[in-house]
Amino acid sequence: MAVELQILGRAVKAAQYRQHRALDSRLASVGSTLAQWDALRAVGRTPGASARELAAATFQSEQAFGTLAGRLVAQGLVDRRPGHGRRIEHHLTPEGSRVLKAGHTVADEVLAECFEGLTEPEREALLALLRKAEGRSEG
Repeated sequence: MAVELQILGRAVKAAQYRQHRALDSRLASVGSTLAQWDALRAVGRTPGASARELAAATFQSEQAFGTLAGRLVAQGLVDRRPGHGRRIEHHLTPEGSRVLKAGHTVADEVLAECFEGLTEPEREALLALLRKAEGRSEG
């Protein structure tokens, strides 16, 4: 029997929604939101990245990321520094690194709960299938 693609798409969206709600709720305990923590994660992965690069990494528009980055700067979590030409580079502050690290702990706990119903081979298969659907390789 063929799977209805709209039902499949909705199931993926429902799983993502559940994760996002749980993450956003629990990240508040470390003084962050999911959007802020995701931005800190992107800056931490690529110190010195531009707003354009970070917007793409966090699935946001440049304008939305710029607004978010402004809030992170005001909170003392991110520094913006002049780069080459007109480029503005983003770096974590020590407090931003602390919030990022605390967020990793929360995310690990939340995601373990979200995927606890799957065996390790099922998790591996799910990851491979999602990457295949996305058009990426296994790595």
